[in-house]
Amino acid sequence: MKKLIIIKGTMGSGKTSISLNLQKELTPSVFLDGDWCWSMNPFTVNDNTKRMVVDNITFLLNNFIKCEQYKYIIFCWVMHEKAISDSIIDKLDLSKVELSIISLRVNKDELAKRITKDIKDNKRDKESLNRSLDRLKNFDYSESSVIDVDNKSVENITKEIIKIVNKSEND
Repeated sequence: MKKLIIIKGTMGSGKTSISLNLQKELTPSVFLDGDWCWSMNPFTVNDNTKRMVVDNITFLLNNFIKCEQYKYIIFCWVMHEKAISDSIIDKLDLSKVELSIISLRVNKDELAKRITKDIKDNKRDKESLNRSLDRLKNFDYSESSVIDVDNKSVENITKEIIKIVNKSEND
């Protein structure tokens, strides 16, 4: 059975790094970062672009689901509100797919340290820290397996996720 692994967490929680490591460990797999589906300049968030990004994501995920080549489909994005993840999941054909939703939880101090480093390295803009801390306060962890990522390596978090994803095979 195909496995769709949705990894959500605030900006700076390690979603992309962990997803890339999962892609190496789980084969055959494919990886989609939701940010790729609305990489635009200028970055504009409005009803039109929100609809577009969800359509882009669900189109790609459904194509990955249909493709017999992949057993594991790894998708990451912020999805700090349940409505965001629901808007994606509701448009997917999951009839032959086992779904695992993983939330990465990071404490405020660790998050600030990570985002500040990214700002210094010119990977994020100065407002990223405030946006990420605001989302952290209201992050919805419901209906997901929560992994605390503080003081853990990407490799150890990856192992935790693989155990969760393969749990049904080991029961």
